[in-house]
Amino acid sequence: MIRIAILETGTPPPALKAAHGDYPAMFRDLLGEAFVFETFDVQEGALPDPAAFDAAIITGSPAGVYESAGWIAGLLDWIRAAKGRTKLVGVCFGHQAMAQALGGRVEKSDRGWGVGLHRYEVLSPEPWMTPGTATVAIPASHQDQVVEKPSDARVLLRSDFTPFAGLAWGEDAISMQPHPEFTPAFATELTAGRHDRIDPALVARAVDSLKAADDRGVVGGWIRAFLTA
Repeated sequence: MIRIAILETGTPPPALKAAHGDYPAMFRDLLGEAFVFETFDVQEGALPDPAAFDAAIITGSPAGVYESAGWIAGLLDWIRAAKGRTKLVGVCFGHQAMAQALGGRVEKSDRGWGVGLHRYEVLSPEPWMTPGTATVAIPASHQDQVVEKPSDARVLLRSDFTPFAGLAWGEDAISMQPHPEFTPAFATELTAGRHDRIDPALVARAVDSLKAADDRGVVGGWIRAFLTA
């Protein structure tokens, strides 16, 4: 079976973790039983040998990739060393970490919070993106954004709010800003719980948007196809 290292870079708020599971559990649910998963707590300094796994998934985190914490620097070094030795998938913080490590730039965006169900254009259809579609709607939850992409990265997904929402390097590394692993229920509770940090009107719109149909199943299928190609 295909061996996947999950690089856990953060955890949900305790109450939501108890109700919905942690981020590695969300990826296991999204991707299904065709894989053997092993989780590494990156904040505790645990990082896998890339050669021992068929792929690695880097999760979301409340941290910023530009922060000075030692574990972040270690992760960025690991990404540079792992590229080309195993397949890489980054989501949200993982997307930003891959971009930052590989020559791009991440900042806290002056656009503010991106929350709720966001729709993204597909700019660069890849062979593993089947079924094909012109757009996908996926839950988002972020303040930081990739503001300058690495020179060798292709833009897979974009929106007016997030111009570099999905990136790819060669045939073995992909990343995306939105969260296909977030269920609407989890994304709703996470967003509603941030009413003290986010404009309440934006929270209300975001929560309402999460009632609409999403494309988590499509994007989850894309990631499975990428991992098994």
